[in-house]
Amino acid sequence: MTKPPPLPTKDRLIRAAAELFRSRGYNGVGVSEVLSRAKAPKGSLYHHFPNGKSDLALAASTWASDGMLRLIAASFEPAESFDEGVVTLCHKLAKFFDSKDMWGGCPITSTLFEGPATEDFRAHARYLVDGWIAEVEHHARRLGVPATRAAATAEHLYMLVQGGWQLAKARQQSDVLRHLPAQLNTDRRQ
Repeated sequence: MTKPPPLPTKDRLIRAAAELFRSRGYNGVGVSEVLSRAKAPKGSLYHHFPNGKSDLALAASTWASDGMLRLIAASFEPAESFDEGVVTLCHKLAKFFDSKDMWGGCPITSTLFEGPATEDFRAHARYLVDGWIAEVEHHARRLGVPATRAAATAEHLYMLVQGGWQLAKARQQSDVLRHLPAQLNTDRRQ
C-alpha cells in the first residue's frame, strides 16, 4: 500500500494549531511549538498567515468547526426523526471524547474565547457557533420539529452539549454525553 502524500504546509499548520490550542488554549501555545508540531519551516507561518498566530487561530477554529458541521450532518442526515439524530450526535461526541485527550477544550472555545479579546475573535466565534445551531435547526425542521420551535430546540441542544462536555470532563465520563438526549426530551415535554 502506498503512503498518502504529506499534507501541504498550510494544512499542517492549521491542524497542529487546532490540536495545540484545544489542549492548552491559545495563550498556552507558542508559535515555535506550532511550527515544530507541523514540521514546518519558520517563514511558512507568516507566508500563509500574514498576521501570524491570530490569523492561524482563526483558520484553526474554522477547520475544527468544519469537522463539527460534518459530524452534525452525519448524525442527522440518515436519521428518521430529530430525536434519533440527537442520539446519534451525542453518541458520536461521546466516542470522540473517549478517543482523544479531552482534558483540553473545544478547539473553538479554547482558541477564540481564550485568545485576545478582539472583535475579530468574538465575531468569528459567534459566526461559527451560529453555524452549528443553524445546521441543527435545518435538520430539526426537516425532521418535523415545528418551525416555531426549531431554532429554540437547536440552541437548547447546543447549550446542553456545551454543558454536558464540561460535566463529562469534570467527571471523566463520556456517558454524560450519551445521556443528553433524555434531558432534551424531558425539557421539551415540560
